[in-house]
Amino acid sequence: MTLSNFLDSPFPEAVDLDADLTGPSRFYNRELSWLGFNWRVLEEAENPRTPLLERLRFLSISATNLDEFYTVRVAGLRELKRAGNTTPALDGLTPAEQLVLIDLDARRLMARQQTVYDSLRVEMAERGLSILGRADLAESDLPYLEDFFLNKVFPVLSPLAVDPAHPFPFIPNEGFALALSLESATRPALRALLPVPHQIDRFIRLPSETGLRFLPLEELLLLHIGQLFPGYKIKGHCAFNVLRDSDLEVEEEAEDLVREFEVALKRRRRGEVVRMKMSCGSPSALKKLIMSELHVTEDEVVEVEGLIGIADLSELVVDDFPDLLWPPYSPRVPERVQDHDGDMFSAIRQKDMLLHHPYETFDMVVRFLKQAAADPDVVAIKQTLYRTSKNSPIVEALCEAAEDGKSVTALVELKARFDEAANIRQSRRLERAGAHVVYGFTQYKTHAKISTVVRREGDQLVTYTHYGTGNYHPITARIYTDLSLFTCDAKLGRDATKVFNFLSGYAQPDGLENLAISPLTLKPTLLKMIANEAEHARNGRPAMIWAKMNSLIEKDVIDALYEASQAGVKISLVVRGICGLRPGIKGLSENIRVKSIIGRFLEHSRIVCFGNGYGLPSKKARVFISSADWMSRNLNRRVETLIEITNPTVQAQIVSQIMAANMADVAQSWVMAADGKFYRPEIKDGDFAFSCHRFFMENPSLSGRGSAGASDVPQLTHTED
Repeated sequence: MTLSNFLDSPFPEAVDLDADLTGPSRFYNRELSWLGFNWRVLEEAENPRTPLLERLRFLSISATNLDEFYTVRVAGLRELKRAGNTTPALDGLTPAEQLVLIDLDARRLMARQQTVYDSLRVEMAERGLSILGRADLAESDLPYLEDFFLNKVFPVLSPLAVDPAHPFPFIPNEGFALALSLESATRPALRALLPVPHQIDRFIRLPSETGLRFLPLEELLLLHIGQLFPGYKIKGHCAFNVLRDSDLEVEEEAEDLVREFEVALKRRRRGEVVRMKMSCGSPSALKKLIMSELHVTEDEVVEVEGLIGIADLSELVVDDFPDLLWPPYSPRVPERVQDHDGDMFSAIRQKDMLLHHPYETFDMVVRFLKQAAADPDVVAIKQTLYRTSKNSPIVEALCEAAEDGKSVTALVELKARFDEAANIRQSRRLERAGAHVVYGFTQYKTHAKISTVVRREGDQLVTYTHYGTGNYHPITARIYTDLSLFTCDAKLGRDATKVFNFLSGYAQPDGLENLAISPLTLKPTLLKMIANEAEHARNGRPAMIWAKMNSLIEKDVIDALYEASQAGVKISLVVRGICGLRPGIKGLSENIRVKSIIGRFLEHSRIVCFGNGYGLPSKKARVFISSADWMSRNLNRRVETLIEITNPTVQAQIVSQIMAANMADVAQSWVMAADGKFYRPEIKDGDFAFSCHRFFMENPSLSGRGSAGASDVPQLTHTED
């Protein structure tokens, strides 16, 4: 298949929608769309082309995703329902109606997770990796487990009786516990709880001469109940875990934003229970006790016949079986950086440089900042931080620069969900080093990814700028596909400086040259560009839009795309997760196709390309990269960036390589139908199925060349697997 073959392929046949095309039915529900995404993640756990332990990882991810969905999205809908809010979502469903549909689909999803787990467990055992129960243990295992229990588990445990003198204990968010009904020949019956400590690995590795054997921690605890409650035996027991409302509420006028977040984080652990999983067939008395004490209703309980806490299966993705994992992959160092002996500033001065992570190493971003910190000619560094790693080399470089006397300004976003505590710690560290730490706006999150380095060169100050589509997080950058643009273009440097002034001093940027930002100009710019493309179509010129993002749910943008489709614009979208747009509907969206790519790497970059009256690919196209998904929160309630790419080489990399490969992918793609469902294209035995992930891994010359001219950039073609 060649790129031209793909572009010439017809759009799927449009279907009739038996509804008002101007009404809510033109949208697909956000929450159900997210659940559909998680179904796709789970189905990768069943994909025979994926290595066995990577399939186990996908299963674990699907469970982690679903837990977060409940603690944030479902919790929010519950609050709306409880408050009597009947305001419908875009698709017309009220909070109460959405909760009913979410519950039905989520329960099916959780049941499927158990089925997949059972299947994978059998396959793993056949390959020499076994997950045991107490009944599977040999006599020879018991001495080892006894020693392990006494020395590595027992000191951490807190067995808790439940009676009038011992009230029911607090179970924190994501807390996991055993409930016990105990009996004794000489003492009164006892009910007790045994919290399963999260500080200890969930799966205990047993000695074995062949293969690997693991025992879940709760099985070890049940094996040694007699040592925790001497003189008692188990009459009945069950396991359960709870998820609590984890959304943060922070006063907008808080005088000390950091302290307000520290208090809010403590409240998060004590939020109301939104879901409780419990062993199937639990003793009725224990079930009634737990539900009563945790104030959980029957519709909030999910009875599990199998493993509770499937997210913990990630512990079993071990290196002992390399043939059951993805083949090792080492990101490349860009050729241009090597040509300049690792000098980032010299490489950037030659020409704008685009890196495609994880195929090209994120270490170049770290090197950029480390070199700036050590360079005596650097006078100032400015940096946004939304999410970063625990021991961040980026924060370390900023601290080093500040301690060396350079002017360092760090915008730390405290509202990065589930990373709030880590970001507070990083901000304290930066302040101690002497950096200026600002927290942006109380009403907006700062999600933009920008670094600037101001360097004295001769009698001038030159601004080197990095714009990214992903977080400054060296660990997630190994698996997230993102873009990094390095430039010393004066216009882009001025734009970045104006954005930082906006963040630190509330001075709205005036006269941005190559940049649009939300919540001010990004959405209007997108709408204008979409409308321009529609006008090209009406005037008979080639009109195309290619866009890639994580989520598409913003009402005005979707309606603009519908209008462009009706004008004749051919629109191809790669939307990894949530999509509220419904493609392929006659009279509405027959010229729109949507696909999702789920594979080895997490698609995360945000890109949009407009044919500009010349079609795609074209040297006259207008190309943008962004930190923003097309969601209301990103376009209306966050500080985000949309950067126009004017360098011909970088444009060609994005359009003819990165976007074209995403469009042509078959192996890891799912295609969205008008009903909002996604379907995997049928791949017959022996058929070639193009994979964009594999393509970029195997073609080191395709991205990050930088020093090439636009005409040197190879076009996407492939003829072999």
